[in-house]
Amino acid sequence: MEKNLEISLLFDFYGQMLTPTQQEAVSLYYNDDLSLLEVAQILSMSRQGVRDALNRAKKSLYTFEENLKLYERFSKTQQGLVTIIEKAQRLESLSFDDEIKKLSSDIVRTAQSLYEQEV
Repeated sequence: MEKNLEISLLFDFYGQMLTPTQQEAVSLYYNDDLSLLEVAQILSMSRQGVRDALNRAKKSLYTFEENLKLYERFSKTQQGLVTIIEKAQRLESLSFDDEIKKLSSDIVRTAQSLYEQEV
């Protein structure tokens, strides 16, 4: 996974656990794709101050994930739902029994709904 995307995803899960300055710096740098200089100007900080805040924030985000594993669980759940959807669709297409087709269709709808809620 690209580092910037990984940080953005971890920020979605753990951003509220960072300091307000770190939250703003990460959001501006990773989510809004601003340069260090642009972030520094917005936050009235030095470029080095922004770099330090980002490094501390990244370290914290990785530590939170290492301990809590929320993103890992989310990813596994998403992958599981995709597998359920694919297998239920396959079962539905292979079945000649109307009740099995209906149950398969219900499984697909339920799993898709769960998947969409998570994204």
